[in-house]
Amino acid sequence: MQDILINWAPQETRVAIVENGAVQELHVERALERGLVGNIYAGRVARVLPGMQSAFIDIGLERAAFLHVADVQVNGVTPRGAAGNAPRTEGSVAPATPIERLVFEGQTLTVQVIKDPIGTKGARLSTQISIAGRLLVFLPQDNHIGISQKIGSHELREQLRARMNVLAQVPEGSGPPGGFILRTNAEEATDDELSDDIRYLRKTWAAVKDRSFKSPPGTLLHQDLSLVQRVLRDLAHDGTQAIRIDSQLQFDILSQFGREYTPTSVAKLALYKGERPIFDLFNIDEEIARALTRRVDLKSGGYLIVDQTEALTTIDVNTGGFVGARNFDDTIFKTNLEAGQAIARQLRLRNLGGIIIIDFIDMNREDHQAAVLAELRKQLARDRTKITVSGFTQLGLVEMTRKRTRESLSHVLCETCPTCQGRGQVKTARSVCYDILREILREARQFNPKEFRVIASATVIEMLLDEESQHLAGLSDFIGKPISLQAEALGSPEQYDIVLM
Repeated sequence: MQDILINWAPQETRVAIVENGAVQELHVERALERGLVGNIYAGRVARVLPGMQSAFIDIGLERAAFLHVADVQVNGVTPRGAAGNAPRTEGSVAPATPIERLVFEGQTLTVQVIKDPIGTKGARLSTQISIAGRLLVFLPQDNHIGISQKIGSHELREQLRARMNVLAQVPEGSGPPGGFILRTNAEEATDDELSDDIRYLRKTWAAVKDRSFKSPPGTLLHQDLSLVQRVLRDLAHDGTQAIRIDSQLQFDILSQFGREYTPTSVAKLALYKGERPIFDLFNIDEEIARALTRRVDLKSGGYLIVDQTEALTTIDVNTGGFVGARNFDDTIFKTNLEAGQAIARQLRLRNLGGIIIIDFIDMNREDHQAAVLAELRKQLARDRTKITVSGFTQLGLVEMTRKRTRESLSHVLCETCPTCQGRGQVKTARSVCYDILREILREARQFNPKEFRVIASATVIEMLLDEESQHLAGLSDFIGKPISLQAEALGSPEQYDIVLM
């Protein structure tokens, strides 16, 4: 069974999904840093790049957004190789039209964000608009009825498709009906529920179109639901036991939203009035702190080392102090099995995306490799995010990808260390001492002051006075100038200053 805890404050909303007493997912949304995925903008084409088959679009953000030719809709058809967020019309053949024949500089386009800005990259856009409802996703420029592959049998999907073809009809002459995708939770929906969602989505799109005609480029035309509302729309399901929120204001808003769009979830809503903070119920703040560290301890005594870089994430599995099995092969096998379970959870917890390389402990037996890979895939199957897993490479590594649509937990909550600039290490005091001695020699060849004064951290000054005092005195004799020392609390142990007196 699943519990959802919502900790709300005006500046930040935090959502934890807890299963069997363990945190499985964390979602954080800050009022000033709200994600853009799903937002619809009036955009202006700033630059077309034929060599990259892409265009930069100004949507009013700090960085221009990115539109690839694969995400440009042409007469209701997405070009070949599309990477958009909705399916193409069945039976259509997309033309391989170059982007310079589809868009031009200065053109105004209605575009939707399909990937948030990450790092130095701008948001990724699509001209194929999709608006999510409780049961359906509306594709206003399409005429396709799609059914989630997670819904039942082929026969059931065809029955749902037939029902939708009837419900989605519009009076003749009232414009195109648009396309729809049935979400997983629409499997047992009634015709009335589906009709309500159809009306809501068409009304929303009509408002977007109306604003697009009246608004200048760079205008936000439609914003996706807040994280609190998305809990009911996207995160809650039949296995959700309770949804507890610690804000009366948001409880009232969520109750009203739920009664209108997700009536089956309203009964699960509960206002938390306890004296302890809601996240203390399952030690969630401690879980967040652990999710920001490199090391993840396993119950067996083994551990993972998680390193996240701009290009990819690496996960290294180690046996640590685990010696519980009868022989070393069994120790490795059991550690790797447990690691497979922990890795799947850590990916969700930390929201790690992109390329992920897993270095399991080397296994000599192929059946052990197969079992570990099967366990990893089994645990990853619980993830709502699209995942692709390859087998073991010749180097014994497992390569996988996890779709990245928003920043990882560490990127949301942390920033690069100002001391080490993200290197994860700083120079030793001795290395800084030698940098200082070389710099004094360089300065002495160019200038002729009465004295050189070194300002550095206390540890560096202490070493210059003690272990490196002989070298400092020798340099002073060589340049014929006195060298004085001054300790100050600087921002980094690597920082120092040499003042010419």
